[in-house]
Order: sequence, then C-alpha cells, then structure tokens
Amino acid sequence: MPRRNLCVRTADTERIATELSDLRSRMEIRTDWPADVLAEAERAAAVPRLPDQDATDLDLFTLDPPDSRDLDQAMHLARRDGGYRVHYAIADVAAFVAPGGAVAAEARRRVQTLYFPDTRVPLHPARLSEDAASLLPGEERPAALWQIDLDADGAVLLADVRRARVRSRRRLDHATAQDALDAGTADAQLVLLAEIGRLREQQEAARGGISLPVPEQEVEPVDGGYRLAYRAPRPTEGWNAQISLLTGMAAAELMLDAGVGLLRTLPAAPEAAHARLRRVARALGVDWPAGTPYAELIRSLDPAVTRNAAFLDECTGLLRGAGYHAFDTAQGTPPPADPGHAALAAPYAHCTAPLRRLADRHVQEICLAVAGGAEVPAWVREELLAVPAVMARGERQAHEAERACVDLVEAEVLRGREGEAFDAVVIDVDEKRPGHGTVQLAEPAVVARCDGDGVRLPLGERIRVRLTTADPASRTVRFEPV
Repeated sequence: MPRRNLCVRTADTERIATELSDLRSRMEIRTDWPADVLAEAERAAAVPRLPDQDATDLDLFTLDPPDSRDLDQAMHLARRDGGYRVHYAIADVAAFVAPGGAVAAEARRRVQTLYFPDTRVPLHPARLSEDAASLLPGEERPAALWQIDLDADGAVLLADVRRARVRSRRRLDHATAQDALDAGTADAQLVLLAEIGRLREQQEAARGGISLPVPEQEVEPVDGGYRLAYRAPRPTEGWNAQISLLTGMAAAELMLDAGVGLLRTLPAAPEAAHARLRRVARALGVDWPAGTPYAELIRSLDPAVTRNAAFLDECTGLLRGAGYHAFDTAQGTPPPADPGHAALAAPYAHCTAPLRRLADRHVQEICLAVAGGAEVPAWVREELLAVPAVMARGERQAHEAERACVDLVEAEVLRGREGEAFDAVVIDVDEKRPGHGTVQLAEPAVVARCDGDGVRLPLGERIRVRLTTADPASRTVRFEPV
C-alpha cells in the first residue's frame, strides 16, 4: 500500500466546492450558528468558571496537526521513583456550556465536529472551541487535570482527576516532534513520550489488544485544489494516542467502580470472521502459523509490504460494531456484562475530546464527581441513558460525510479519464462473486469497486484495471480488469 502523498492530475475546485456545499445541504448539516448560540458563547467566553486549584506551573504541551486550533488535550510527562507520572489536561467544556442552554442544545443536535475538505463544521462555536476553551499556548484555561502514576513497565498504579487552572507552554505538531526524535534533538518531554508510549504499546500487547497500522485514504487541500493521499501514521501519533487511551481506560475503571458512566465498547469478533481472515491470509500469502494469536500476527506485519497492507485492510472488519453503553445502577441500568473494548482488551471511555465530541463532556463530569466524592450532576444523569442513541446518530452522519467526500473527490479527479488503464492492487474480493471486489490505485490515491464477469480477481496481487465510470454527480467510480 502506498505510504507517500499522491497529487491528483487535475481537479475542478469550483465544481468540488459546489458539490460539497450541496452535499451538506442534502445531509441537512448547518454551517451557520443561531444568534442565541453565538450570544451565549460570547458571554461564557468572557467569564469562564475558573477552578481554585492552580496547576499553571506544569510545563504542559500539546501535540496536534499543525493547523488545529481546537486543542482538547495537553500533557506533562515526568519520571518518578520506580516509574512515571503523566499529567493530562483536558479542556473543561462545562466551564463554558450551561446545562439546558442554547450552546448545549446546539451541541446535542450536532453531536460531533464534522470534517470536510473545504471546511470544518464544529461541535461548538469557534469563540469557544478555537479560543476561550482551547488549550492554546500561553493562555490560562480551566481543565480537567488527570494525574496517572505508572510503574517502571508502564502499568497504572494510581489515577485521579481534578478541576484545575492550566497553561500550556508549547504547541507541537507530529511532524516536528517526529523529526526531533529521529534526529536525536528532542527535549526531555518528547523523549519521555516515546519511552512511555512504547511501554504502553507493550502493555497493550500483553493484554491482547491491537492497533491496526493501516494507512488511511484522505482528501487534503493543496494549492487551491485538493489531493488524494494515503497517509501512514507516525510513531509519535501512536504514542500520543497511547496517552489518550491510558486516560480513557482510567476513566472507564473509575466509572465502573462507581456504577455510573458511559463506555465505548466493542464486542469480540465472531469466530466466523477470524476464519474468513485465515482464508484471506492464505490467499494473500501471509504466513499465519497455527497457534499464533491474531494480535501477535498483526504486530509482526510490515504494512509497507503490499500483501500485508491488503490483509490489514481486511482486518478492519473485526473492528466494526463499536458503540456507546450508558449505565447507572441507581436508575436500574447496570453496566454491561462485558464492558470491554475488544481492540484494547480493556474497558474504555471517550473522554479526551470534549471540544469535538458530545459524549466526552458527560464522561468528564462523571469522573470529576466520582473522583471528588461528589454527586454526579443532575443534568448528566437525566441525559446519560439517551446519549448512546444520540452518538450513534452523529457517528452515522460523520461516516456518511467522510465517505461521500472521498467518493466525490475520487470521481472529480478521474472525470474525463474513462477508458484509461491504471495499475492497482486487489484489496478485497467478494467471496460469492470472485470477479467483483475492491482495488486500490497507486496513483491517484483511489480505492473503488472493480467488476469483471467471468474472471477471478487475484486478492493481494497487482493488476491493470480500466476506468469505466467517474461520475461526480452520483459520487461513483468503477473499474474493470483489463
């Protein structure tokens, strides 16, 4: 699978902009804000609720894409006797969003921030998400500040969370951080991020958890147009994610102990799905020795090898079915019998992105109350059991928007090239119709259906395909084997 950015040959930017606008209209996605929401956000930004505890002495830093301004998290990492201490500050959205207010109601309607090639549709007004509530460097901000102590192997010894005032010192991006680590010029904080991140990855492996290193297909703005790219995550992104996952797992344990909370769950894949993967592995020539656990196999594969990349893409099917599970023992709704997240091999909660995801604010408030020995706010309990359905609606919309955007740009950049042949890799085959499947082009970075009657697509192999359809109006791209 390609690991480099691939520029498209042509793109009608104006046409794409019009199509994206029409797409948002068809999906009933509003990009404007009601006047009362903006007014309430402005008032809240002017007088935020600042906690008494002062933690502005912590040398916090953020690690995000370079153009991000909605900075949810900042961290400080340190050594301690026999292990490590992680401070993880999360933007305190509740300091600005009043329960039952206009901003809260609009956030419940939007559910989560949506990303389009030409714009973002944020969960909260920019005055909050990119300004007053964002953990921007040099600015004093209210936060939920986690302190998580780890032993020398990276296992959790203690986890606690309190409201505190914080001030991030630095804003880093992944490319800069990775370059510094690779060059040996990184500061002590980044060195610790790599050290703790690797230990947490080892902890994940020991639990039987797995993170799939599959390069993602993305639409990126470039030079007034757009480009399709396959992007493989940098190691710093994985280590940064491990700190977030660590916090989410600590939050889940805290809520399970209290009998009230909101988990992100994923059931284990059925045996039939693993049996299918074994068949795919044989077809691709991926060696899967008998007795080798799935997670161990995944960690042994180099995604730069074509057959491995195709197999890893197939493995994403085991991650389908994730959802939210709310529980409140006091209201007669107990935790799930299996509270775990199969990919993490542990209970887990979304709590580190409250500026961009509705559920995180509820989890944050529950954890702060439980850790502080206080009652969970009444508004949280009143809304809690309905949150999973709200989040499911938002996730469906986000997935639909993401796929529609990629489909649109794929069709637009290939428009007018019907009949041309391209090099491609077969990454999926319909088991019932082996002449039909999915191919991935080397250039441009397109993933699309390939249909051929009377042939068998060779899974994992390179083939030549001919473009038969590229229709931006229906967002359809189709190929046939040459």
